[in-house]
Amino acid sequence: MTLAANSQEVLPLSPNRHARLPGVARPRIGTRTISVATLAALLALWFTAARLGWATPLFLPSPADVFNQFGVVLNDGYAEGTLLEHALASLGRIGAALGIGIVLGVPVGLLMGLNRWVRGVFTVPIDLYWGLPPLAYLPLLIIWLGIGESSKIVLLALSTFAPICFSAQAGVRSVPVERVNAALSLGASRLQLFTGIILPSALPEILTGLRIAVGAGLSTLVAAELIAARSGLGYMIMSAANFLATDVVFVGLIVIAALAFAFSAGLRWLERRLVPWKGKL
Repeated sequence: MTLAANSQEVLPLSPNRHARLPGVARPRIGTRTISVATLAALLALWFTAARLGWATPLFLPSPADVFNQFGVVLNDGYAEGTLLEHALASLGRIGAALGIGIVLGVPVGLLMGLNRWVRGVFTVPIDLYWGLPPLAYLPLLIIWLGIGESSKIVLLALSTFAPICFSAQAGVRSVPVERVNAALSLGASRLQLFTGIILPSALPEILTGLRIAVGAGLSTLVAAELIAARSGLGYMIMSAANFLATDVVFVGLIVIAALAFAFSAGLRWLERRLVPWKGKL
Protein backbone atom coordinates (compact mmCIF):
# COMPACT_ATOMS: atom_id res chain seq x y z
CA MET A 1 0.00 0.00 0.00
CA THR A 2 2.80 2.40 0.86
CA LEU A 3 4.64 1.63 -2.39
CA ALA A 4 1.50 2.14 -4.44
CA ALA A 5 0.71 5.39 -2.69
CA ASN A 6 4.24 6.66 -3.23
CA SER A 7 4.09 5.67 -6.92
CA GLN A 8 0.88 7.62 -7.39
CA GLU A 9 2.39 10.64 -5.72
CA VAL A 10 5.44 10.61 -8.00
CA LEU A 11 3.62 9.91 -11.29
CA PRO A 12 -0.02 10.98 -10.97
CA LEU A 13 -2.35 9.35 -13.49
CA SER A 14 -4.15 12.46 -14.69
CA PRO A 15 -6.24 12.66 -17.87
CA ASN A 16 -5.16 16.24 -18.37
CA ARG A 17 -2.84 16.26 -21.39
CA HIS A 18 -1.39 19.61 -20.30
CA ALA A 19 -0.14 18.19 -16.98
CA ARG A 20 3.54 18.83 -16.32
CA LEU A 21 6.14 16.91 -14.42
CA PRO A 22 6.69 17.93 -10.80
CA GLY A 23 9.18 20.75 -10.46
CA VAL A 24 8.78 21.92 -14.08
CA ALA A 25 7.38 25.44 -14.09
CA ARG A 26 4.95 26.62 -16.72
CA PRO A 27 6.69 29.08 -19.08
CA ARG A 28 5.67 32.68 -18.53
CA ILE A 29 5.94 33.61 -22.23
CA GLY A 30 4.22 31.46 -24.83
CA THR A 31 5.52 30.58 -28.29
CA ARG A 32 2.90 32.73 -30.01
CA THR A 33 3.99 35.76 -27.99
CA ILE A 34 7.61 35.18 -28.97
CA SER A 35 6.62 34.88 -32.65
CA VAL A 36 4.63 38.12 -32.55
CA ALA A 37 7.53 39.89 -30.82
CA THR A 38 9.95 38.60 -33.47
CA LEU A 39 7.72 39.89 -36.27
CA ALA A 40 7.43 43.27 -34.55
CA ALA A 41 11.22 43.43 -34.16
CA LEU A 42 11.74 42.70 -37.87
CA LEU A 43 9.24 45.41 -38.84
CA ALA A 44 10.93 47.85 -36.49
CA LEU A 45 14.33 47.03 -38.01
CA TRP A 46 12.93 47.55 -41.50
CA PHE A 47 11.39 50.91 -40.49
CA THR A 48 14.63 52.03 -38.80
CA ALA A 49 16.78 51.04 -41.78
CA ALA A 50 14.55 52.99 -44.16
CA ARG A 51 14.24 55.96 -41.81
CA LEU A 52 17.98 56.31 -41.22
CA GLY A 53 18.81 55.79 -44.87
CA TRP A 54 20.89 52.65 -44.46
CA ALA A 55 19.86 51.81 -48.03
CA THR A 56 18.40 53.89 -50.82
CA PRO A 57 14.64 53.60 -51.47
CA LEU A 58 15.46 51.91 -54.77
CA PHE A 59 16.83 48.92 -52.88
CA LEU A 60 14.83 49.15 -49.65
CA PRO A 61 11.57 51.12 -49.75
CA SER A 62 10.03 52.17 -46.47
CA PRO A 63 7.06 50.30 -44.98
CA ALA A 64 4.91 53.37 -45.65
CA ASP A 65 5.84 53.34 -49.36
CA VAL A 66 5.07 49.63 -49.62
CA PHE A 67 1.74 50.12 -47.83
CA ASN A 68 0.79 52.97 -50.17
CA GLN A 69 1.81 50.96 -53.21
CA PHE A 70 -0.25 48.05 -51.91
CA GLY A 71 -3.37 50.24 -52.09
CA VAL A 72 -2.46 51.45 -55.57
CA VAL A 73 -1.91 47.93 -56.94
CA LEU A 74 -5.04 46.69 -55.19
CA ASN A 75 -7.25 49.36 -56.73
CA ASP A 76 -5.59 50.38 -60.00
CA GLY A 77 -3.67 47.20 -60.79
CA TYR A 78 -0.22 46.51 -62.18
CA ALA A 79 1.08 44.44 -65.11
CA GLU A 80 -2.26 43.93 -66.86
CA GLY A 81 -4.23 43.07 -63.73
CA THR A 82 -5.19 44.04 -60.23
CA LEU A 83 -3.57 42.50 -57.19
CA LEU A 84 -6.66 40.37 -56.59
CA GLU A 85 -6.61 39.08 -60.16
CA HIS A 86 -2.94 38.14 -59.94
CA ALA A 87 -3.49 36.44 -56.56
CA LEU A 88 -6.50 34.48 -57.84
CA ALA A 89 -4.54 33.35 -60.92
CA SER A 90 -1.73 32.04 -58.71
CA LEU A 91 -4.16 30.41 -56.27
CA GLY A 92 -5.98 28.69 -59.13
CA ARG A 93 -2.74 27.16 -60.39
CA ILE A 94 -1.49 26.04 -57.00
CA GLY A 95 -4.94 24.71 -56.07
CA ALA A 96 -5.18 22.62 -59.23
CA ALA A 97 -1.64 21.30 -58.73
CA LEU A 98 -2.28 20.39 -55.09
CA GLY A 99 -5.47 18.60 -56.08
CA ILE A 100 -3.58 16.53 -58.65
CA GLY A 101 -0.75 15.88 -56.21
CA ILE A 102 -3.14 14.65 -53.51
CA VAL A 103 -5.30 12.52 -55.82
CA LEU A 104 -2.27 10.81 -57.35
CA GLY A 105 0.37 11.07 -54.62
CA VAL A 106 -1.57 9.64 -51.66
CA PRO A 107 -2.70 6.39 -53.37
CA VAL A 108 0.67 5.82 -55.00
CA GLY A 109 2.49 6.49 -51.73
CA LEU A 110 0.22 4.13 -49.80
CA LEU A 111 0.74 1.42 -52.39
CA MET A 112 4.49 1.97 -52.27
CA GLY A 113 4.40 1.44 -48.54
CA LEU A 114 2.28 -1.69 -48.82
CA ASN A 115 3.79 -3.42 -51.84
CA ARG A 116 7.48 -3.85 -52.66
CA TRP A 117 6.79 -4.23 -56.40
CA VAL A 118 5.01 -0.87 -56.56
CA ARG A 119 7.78 0.66 -54.45
CA GLY A 120 10.46 -0.74 -56.75
CA VAL A 121 8.73 0.54 -59.89
CA PHE A 122 8.01 4.10 -58.74
CA THR A 123 10.96 4.94 -56.47
CA VAL A 124 13.57 5.43 -59.20
CA PRO A 125 11.49 7.65 -61.56
CA ILE A 126 10.30 9.85 -58.70
CA ASP A 127 13.83 10.15 -57.27
CA LEU A 128 15.21 11.07 -60.69
CA TYR A 129 12.84 13.93 -61.43
CA TRP A 130 12.55 15.09 -57.80
CA GLY A 131 16.29 15.74 -57.73
CA LEU A 132 16.07 18.09 -60.71
CA PRO A 133 15.33 21.81 -60.28
CA PRO A 134 11.85 22.57 -61.67
CA LEU A 135 13.23 25.23 -64.00
CA ALA A 136 15.45 22.56 -65.57
CA TYR A 137 12.51 20.68 -67.11
CA LEU A 138 10.13 23.64 -67.50
CA PRO A 139 11.41 24.32 -71.06
CA LEU A 140 10.70 20.70 -71.93
CA LEU A 141 7.14 21.00 -70.62
CA ILE A 142 6.67 24.19 -72.63
CA ILE A 143 7.82 22.35 -75.78
CA TRP A 144 5.45 19.47 -75.08
CA LEU A 145 2.42 21.33 -73.73
CA GLY A 146 2.85 24.89 -74.94
CA ILE A 147 3.14 28.14 -73.02
CA GLY A 148 -0.40 28.04 -71.64
CA GLU A 149 -1.74 26.89 -68.30
CA SER A 150 -1.14 23.18 -68.90
CA SER A 151 2.64 23.35 -68.70
CA LYS A 152 2.56 25.42 -65.50
CA ILE A 153 -0.01 23.19 -63.77
CA VAL A 154 1.89 20.02 -64.71
CA LEU A 155 5.11 21.58 -63.41
CA LEU A 156 3.42 22.47 -60.12
CA ALA A 157 1.78 19.05 -59.87
CA LEU A 158 5.17 17.38 -60.25
CA SER A 159 6.62 19.55 -57.49
CA THR A 160 3.77 18.64 -55.10
CA PHE A 161 3.44 14.97 -56.04
CA ALA A 162 6.80 13.74 -54.75
CA PRO A 163 6.64 15.02 -51.12
CA ILE A 164 3.05 13.84 -50.74
CA CYS A 165 3.88 10.44 -52.20
CA PHE A 166 6.99 9.88 -50.09
CA SER A 167 5.22 11.05 -46.94
CA ALA A 168 2.36 8.63 -47.50
CA GLN A 169 4.88 5.83 -48.02
CA ALA A 170 6.75 6.79 -44.83
CA GLY A 171 3.47 6.85 -42.93
CA VAL A 172 2.65 3.30 -43.95
CA ARG A 173 6.16 2.07 -43.19
CA SER A 174 6.00 3.61 -39.71
CA VAL A 175 2.90 1.65 -38.63
CA PRO A 176 3.91 -0.57 -35.67
CA VAL A 177 3.87 -4.27 -36.52
CA GLU A 178 2.36 -5.04 -33.13
CA ARG A 179 -0.70 -2.97 -33.97
CA VAL A 180 -1.17 -4.79 -37.27
CA ASN A 181 -0.75 -8.21 -35.64
CA ALA A 182 -3.21 -7.29 -32.92
CA ALA A 183 -5.84 -6.32 -35.50
CA LEU A 184 -5.27 -9.52 -37.46
CA SER A 185 -5.51 -11.64 -34.33
CA LEU A 186 -8.90 -10.08 -33.64
CA GLY A 187 -10.12 -11.16 -37.06
CA ALA A 188 -9.83 -7.87 -38.99
CA SER A 189 -10.12 -8.13 -42.76
CA ARG A 190 -7.67 -6.49 -45.17
CA LEU A 191 -10.09 -3.62 -45.76
CA GLN A 192 -10.65 -3.13 -42.04
CA LEU A 193 -6.90 -3.29 -41.44
CA PHE A 194 -6.31 -0.59 -44.05
CA THR A 195 -9.14 1.77 -43.03
CA GLY A 196 -8.83 1.25 -39.27
CA ILE A 197 -5.08 0.91 -38.71
CA ILE A 198 -2.88 1.78 -41.69
CA LEU A 199 -4.61 4.90 -43.04
CA PRO A 200 -5.16 6.62 -39.65
CA SER A 201 -1.57 5.85 -38.64
CA ALA A 202 -0.22 7.26 -41.92
CA LEU A 203 -2.43 10.37 -41.87
CA PRO A 204 -0.06 12.54 -39.75
CA GLU A 205 2.78 11.86 -42.17
CA ILE A 206 0.51 12.61 -45.14
CA LEU A 207 -0.46 15.97 -43.67
CA THR A 208 3.19 16.78 -43.01
CA GLY A 209 3.97 15.94 -46.63
CA LEU A 210 1.13 18.20 -47.71
CA ARG A 211 2.67 21.11 -45.82
CA ILE A 212 6.01 20.45 -47.54
CA ALA A 213 4.21 20.22 -50.88
CA VAL A 214 2.58 23.63 -50.36
CA GLY A 215 5.99 25.23 -49.82
CA ALA A 216 7.47 23.47 -52.84
CA GLY A 217 4.47 24.40 -54.96
CA LEU A 218 4.60 28.10 -54.03
CA SER A 219 8.31 28.38 -54.77
CA THR A 220 7.86 26.58 -58.09
CA LEU A 221 4.81 28.70 -58.88
CA VAL A 222 6.81 31.92 -58.68
CA ALA A 223 9.56 30.42 -60.84
CA ALA A 224 7.04 29.27 -63.46
CA GLU A 225 5.29 32.63 -63.56
CA LEU A 226 8.57 34.46 -63.90
CA ILE A 227 9.23 32.73 -67.22
CA ALA A 228 5.99 31.69 -68.89
CA ALA A 229 2.94 33.61 -67.70
CA ARG A 230 0.86 36.69 -68.39
CA SER A 231 -0.75 36.81 -64.96
CA GLY A 232 -0.01 35.80 -61.39
CA LEU A 233 2.05 37.13 -58.52
CA GLY A 234 5.32 35.90 -59.99
CA TYR A 235 4.57 37.67 -63.27
CA MET A 236 3.75 40.87 -61.38
CA ILE A 237 7.02 40.66 -59.44
CA MET A 238 9.04 40.09 -62.61
CA SER A 239 7.36 42.99 -64.39
CA ALA A 240 8.03 45.28 -61.43
CA ALA A 241 11.67 44.19 -61.26
CA ASN A 242 12.18 45.05 -64.93
CA PHE A 243 11.13 48.63 -64.17
CA LEU A 244 12.96 48.78 -60.81
CA ALA A 245 9.65 49.15 -58.94
CA THR A 246 10.99 47.70 -55.71
CA ASP A 247 7.90 48.65 -53.72
CA VAL A 248 5.72 46.56 -56.02
CA VAL A 249 8.16 43.67 -55.67
CA PHE A 250 7.77 43.93 -51.89
CA VAL A 251 3.98 43.93 -52.28
CA GLY A 252 4.12 40.68 -54.27
CA LEU A 253 6.51 39.05 -51.81
CA ILE A 254 4.35 40.02 -48.83
CA VAL A 255 1.23 38.60 -50.49
CA ILE A 256 3.01 35.32 -51.27
CA ALA A 257 4.26 35.12 -47.67
CA ALA A 258 0.72 35.76 -46.42
CA LEU A 259 -0.63 32.99 -48.65
CA ALA A 260 2.04 30.58 -47.41
CA PHE A 261 1.19 31.47 -43.81
CA ALA A 262 -2.53 30.98 -44.48
CA PHE A 263 -1.91 27.56 -46.06
CA SER A 264 0.27 26.53 -43.12
CA ALA A 265 -2.27 27.73 -40.55
CA GLY A 266 -5.07 25.93 -42.38
CA LEU A 267 -3.13 22.67 -42.45
CA ARG A 268 -2.29 22.98 -38.74
CA TRP A 269 -6.00 23.44 -38.04
CA LEU A 270 -6.74 20.39 -40.19
CA GLU A 271 -4.16 18.37 -38.23
CA ARG A 272 -5.81 19.30 -34.95
CA ARG A 273 -9.16 18.11 -36.28
CA LEU A 274 -8.09 14.93 -38.10
CA VAL A 275 -5.18 13.72 -35.97
CA PRO A 276 -5.68 15.19 -32.48
CA TRP A 277 -3.46 12.46 -31.04
CA LYS A 278 -0.36 13.60 -32.96
CA GLY A 279 2.49 14.42 -30.59
CA LYS A 280 0.56 13.28 -27.52
CA LEU A 281 1.22 9.55 -27.54
